Amino acid sequence: MLKILIPMMMMMCTIWVTPLKKLWSITLAYSFIIALISLNLLINPMDTGWHTLNSWMATDVLSTPLLVLSCWLLPLMILASQNHISPQPENQQRIYITLITFLQIFLIMAFSATELIMFYVMFEATLIPTLLIITRWGNQTERLNAGTYFLFYTLAGSLPLLVALLYIQKNTGTLSMLTLQYNAPIMSHLMSDKVLWVCCISAFLIKLPLYGVHLWLPKAHVEAPIAGSMVLAAVLLKLGGYGLMRITPMIEPLTKELSYPFIVLALWGVVMTSIMCLRLTDLKMLIAYSSVSHMGLVTAGILIQTPWGFSGALILMIAHGLTSSALFCLANTSYERTHSRMMALTRGLQMIFPLMTTWWFIASLANLALPPLPNLMAELMIIVTLYTWSWWTIALTGFGTLATVTYTLYMFLTTQRGATPPHLNNLPPTHTREHLLLILHILPLMLLILKPELIWGWTY
Repeated sequence: MLKILIPMMMMMCTIWVTPLKKLWSITLAYSFIIALISLNLLINPMDTGWHTLNSWMATDVLSTPLLVLSCWLLPLMILASQNHISPQPENQQRIYITLITFLQIFLIMAFSATELIMFYVMFEATLIPTLLIITRWGNQTERLNAGTYFLFYTLAGSLPLLVALLYIQKNTGTLSMLTLQYNAPIMSHLMSDKVLWVCCISAFLIKLPLYGVHLWLPKAHVEAPIAGSMVLAAVLLKLGGYGLMRITPMIEPLTKELSYPFIVLALWGVVMTSIMCLRLTDLKMLIAYSSVSHMGLVTAGILIQTPWGFSGALILMIAHGLTSSALFCLANTSYERTHSRMMALTRGLQMIFPLMTTWWFIASLANLALPPLPNLMAELMIIVTLYTWSWWTIALTGFGTLATVTYTLYMFLTTQRGATPPHLNNLPPTHTREHLLLILHILPLMLLILKPELIWGWTY
């Protein structure tokens, strides 16, 4: 773990001592080397449980894929941000790269923490750089409003979680993930313990987000710069799913009964957000709401508490992280040229950018879960798990899947097909940098078809 963490910390010095004209190329090369080193974590034998560094940090089959995804995303964020950040003053460029590096350090420490309090501190620390990125480098005047939503939704769920963790520490004497799962059940059927159970999962459900507490996500996505949208979609939402997968086995046996309303709400959210996507005209808003829909399936898969549900949720988190990040990059390339996110004003781009349309097509097919991509494998595992739990869920999941296909094709056809409007005839061409960015999103997704056991988790 230190071979990733120490270079990431040393990257802070590199950012501030590198000459400005080489800043982006050197930080990109440095972060890409770290990302390649992190792939070594996947080589470890996955069936032996924890790979312990010390009593504070370790990795296992659940945290390793998410940690590698976080490391892989840093060079992609630098690559995506270069075009619109490089014209800014020198200090602002350095501060921007420093913030996304800080965010990566917090994410690495969160995914490798073995103590729940350390995980909680890093879970909350990710809020600070993300908030600064959204409020300072956001595109529109609503960015302060979006930052306020993001801050208060996150803090509203975090305080009950802290109280619950301190209560568990008082009663068990430990918050170590290594030992807490072997303790006697913490929860009983008292009303106070039921409230405690809700406090334990509230912060993670808001971060995912669960339908009903999701309003911060579309605002944050729409107002954030491209790096903010990428890290929100690809990693920060998965931090909620990861925390939920860690905490639910430790707060048994109440999960069996108390999770029913949350499962129903998650599946209802899949349907409602999918219907909402069918009438949205803002491209980034549509991609953001599709993330809420996919995370609804993840929530349901985790709360069912079966090996297939956990594996399906983990695979979907990884696959969705790469897919939605690619879609935000595509939306950004369109926005940088047309200066509009409205799909009605950016139609017919296939005739101007045929290669970019190819990336749009592949990313859209991944979003609607085309076989044999990992997205389909994950959705099938979760749907089978839900059907085994209750056959009524097939109505909600079936309609949600159908609506996902519909709005994804609607998004692709609206933006890429049709006659090109006259005001789009003189757009600047796409760059090699943008095509490389999309290749680095889509290639890992394709390679996971060949070796999906890397992200299967405990089922492997």
